[in-house]
Amino acid sequence: MGLGFQSSCWRRGWHRCLALFCLLCSACPISAFTHPITSTFLIPVPSPCPQLLLPCLIHPQGPILIHASNPFTQPVSGTSWPRCQAQPTLMSRGIPSLLHQPQPPSPSTGLVLWVQVGAWTYHYSDQGDYTWEQARNYCQTFFTDLVAIQNQQEIQYLNRSLPYHRHYYWIGIRKLGGVWTWVGTQKALTKEAENWAQGEPNNRRSNQDCVEIYIQRPQQAGKWNDEPCSRRKKALCYRASCQPFPCSQRGECVETIGSYRCQCQPGFHGPECADVVQCAKLEPEGVPMNCSHPYGDFSYNSTCEFSCHEGFERRGAGVLRCLPSQQWSADIPTCTAITCPVLRAPAQGEMHCSHLHGDFTFGSTCAFSCQTGFALVGPESRECTATGTWTGDTPRCEAIACPVLSAPEKGEMNCSHLHGNFTFGSTCAFSCQAGFVLMGQESRECTATGSWTGNTPLCEAVACPVLRAPAQGEMHCSHLHGDFTFGSTCAFSCQTGFALVGPESRECTATGTWTGNATRCAAISCPVLRAPAQGEMHCSHLHGDFTFGSTCAFSCQTGFALVGPESRECTATGSWTGDTPHCEAISCPELSPPSRGQLSCSHLHGNFTYNSTCSFSCEQGFVRVGAELLRCEPTGNWSRDAPVCAEDGAFLKQVLAYSSGSALAVAGVVLSGGLIALLAKRLSDREEKRKLLKPTSDLGAPGTFTNTAYDANL
Repeated sequence: MGLGFQSSCWRRGWHRCLALFCLLCSACPISAFTHPITSTFLIPVPSPCPQLLLPCLIHPQGPILIHASNPFTQPVSGTSWPRCQAQPTLMSRGIPSLLHQPQPPSPSTGLVLWVQVGAWTYHYSDQGDYTWEQARNYCQTFFTDLVAIQNQQEIQYLNRSLPYHRHYYWIGIRKLGGVWTWVGTQKALTKEAENWAQGEPNNRRSNQDCVEIYIQRPQQAGKWNDEPCSRRKKALCYRASCQPFPCSQRGECVETIGSYRCQCQPGFHGPECADVVQCAKLEPEGVPMNCSHPYGDFSYNSTCEFSCHEGFERRGAGVLRCLPSQQWSADIPTCTAITCPVLRAPAQGEMHCSHLHGDFTFGSTCAFSCQTGFALVGPESRECTATGTWTGDTPRCEAIACPVLSAPEKGEMNCSHLHGNFTFGSTCAFSCQAGFVLMGQESRECTATGSWTGNTPLCEAVACPVLRAPAQGEMHCSHLHGDFTFGSTCAFSCQTGFALVGPESRECTATGTWTGNATRCAAISCPVLRAPAQGEMHCSHLHGDFTFGSTCAFSCQTGFALVGPESRECTATGSWTGDTPHCEAISCPELSPPSRGQLSCSHLHGNFTYNSTCSFSCEQGFVRVGAELLRCEPTGNWSRDAPVCAEDGAFLKQVLAYSSGSALAVAGVVLSGGLIALLAKRLSDREEKRKLLKPTSDLGAPGTFTNTAYDANL
């Protein structure tokens, strides 16, 4: 480091301020070993240098900040201090050491300028900026670690002593596992020790895990701010005064500004933690004791183990330890006779005991016996041993046993046991399952002789009445416990053409009755048939009206014909053979109106069928030749031939004049033969004549042809 120097010290002569000039003047012959970051000067100080340099180190205005690589150990006289008026100022290279405040000068021996006492120094990097990791590596390499802030006084001192740097300084706090931690001690930052700037820590961009201190900042100077660990700043280091082990290795060295203090471990006290806590001396009576004293007789961490003679046990802690409170961890134990569990007389038995050291303790003995009718199982006597257990197993009095009983087949057994399963006094009650009856005694008792009263009971199945197969049917039975007994089942079926009326199966119940009603076979029914309209039906029934085997014959009245089968039979499927027959009226040939005439019919049973009637009429100027009314006969023929319509004239009159009485029938024959032929010829002639008529000839009414000349010829 460098110190600015303004005084007349140089002019006072080389012989008076040699050491000071060696330290402060660049022209002095000194050996300088410069580290890339900080400069440490190794000063070849001659014997008068400490005397000359001391006034500059112990300045009236306060301790001068200086970093020296070697302590000064030569005593100097308090009367030989020159008054050097050097005014050193802190420059940019390095951070000076804060020396532990020395003791006042002694009139007789003088003052030791530098002694190996507790103090620490601060250091900072002046030739480069570093990431937090680089800064800590630098501090651990050349000093102790990144600075660990102790209190507000230290913060104020650093803010006042260090120069301003626009990137500020890294300190030894980092977020580890989400907790702000002093890296030097691995202790979490407590709430009362926090010195955050306003609004900090804010963890901006979620990567601010390291801490800087604002030195010489216009606002919030000395406060902390969380920053990304990759930022580059000055390293603020310290060299601890707690080195190597100033607290006798029995306490924690706590740094303070300019000094340290020992925070002693439990059990130690004194400035250097060299004194050990003492506990009262232990002097137990009748209890063997074995102690170990790591720090002196009956002092902190002394332990004493206690034991007892065979057959006795310790009451209290087995090991006592001297605590930091000067108290033992527990009271002195005592030895008492080992206790065994309290014994009781066995059920149905007796017990007699003798006790040497107390009831049921080491050396006690107990004898056992049983009442009449019970036998002792186990030792007749037992003794309480040194282990707190009794010799032998626990004796008991067991009742005399009877043979083990079992429930009868298809039955149940419920027993009550007074002294054990199937032993004297046990009683067993017997019952049967549903559908079975008990044959024998309902209960038996185990006697004192080891036998049961009564004989072994049995369970027999309940019987039902014997069943028979129904008429026209069959029966098949299965018997679980005997013919027609509880659990027997009988299945019923019927022959072809018969249906089962009643349950298909019946079971013999626990009450001795069959499930369901009696089963029978009934003939399968077919739908009831009816005689067809205009017809008749005659049936024969073997097994009941319209049932399996029934047959029905069908016929029709006069004038009607049967359409379908003449007979039908009821089958086993409940259906009739063939289709349903019906009677249809007999048909006659269809009639049509005669030429120049009309036809009017009445149909009772269908068009032109049996009993249909048709009447004929002719147009004006024509006369009917034949019967007026025709009827359809049962034979399928009409009662007469169909009539025709003929022109009304002399020809017809002449024909009719020859007809009288029965000759009317002959006229019909003539008309049907020769007359029709004659009419056909005349019509042909008239057709020829019609061609000679004038267009204005009178043709008569529509559909009627009249010719006066023709009529006159007739």
